Amino acid sequence: MNAKKKYRIAVVEPSILLAEGLKTVFRAHPEFEIASCATNIPHFFERPMAVPPDIILINPMLIDFQRQNHVRSLFASYPEALLVAIIYQFVDQDVLKQYHGSIAVFDDAAKIQKKLRHVIYSSAGNTETVDNFELSDREMEVLISVVKGLQNKEIAGQLNLSIHTVISHRKNIIRKTGIKSVAGLAVYALLHHLIDQKEIE
Repeated sequence: MNAKKKYRIAVVEPSILLAEGLKTVFRAHPEFEIASCATNIPHFFERPMAVPPDIILINPMLIDFQRQNHVRSLFASYPEALLVAIIYQFVDQDVLKQYHGSIAVFDDAAKIQKKLRHVIYSSAGNTETVDNFELSDREMEVLISVVKGLQNKEIAGQLNLSIHTVISHRKNIIRKTGIKSVAGLAVYALLHHLIDQKEIE
């Protein structure tokens, strides 16, 4: 990634609190700049940007059901822009596939920037230069066990692993998701359809 490049971001999000929070996150990091904020999609297109955005952060819930699987066609006037979903409630995985990436409300500032860099590198075909954010099958099994309240020793016994391997998987899960708390991991698991809410109630 060119260190001198400033990536212009357009935010399409009805929550003023969230939009202002994103402004605060990026204000301290000159690599990214919020160039436009809109509360909904019509509002976004009412004021066309003279300089196209590099990234459009958008709440997927703003797109009606019939168009959720055709998100990119909605933004065809900005063909170079990367679409990144803002996640703070359940979103179907098929819908998320329409986006280049996603950020979540429980992500801290460093995690948000890391995810956006990942999206930028991936779009340029440079995925080898960034961490792989995808959890392995075994890491997902460990994550589910953690969310269900199992201790390392119990997880090791259940999955036929050593405790050291379980601890290593847990470290990888934290590194890849940026989430340290069990509550945060539970939200992650729910959002990614790894677990049913009934299993953790």
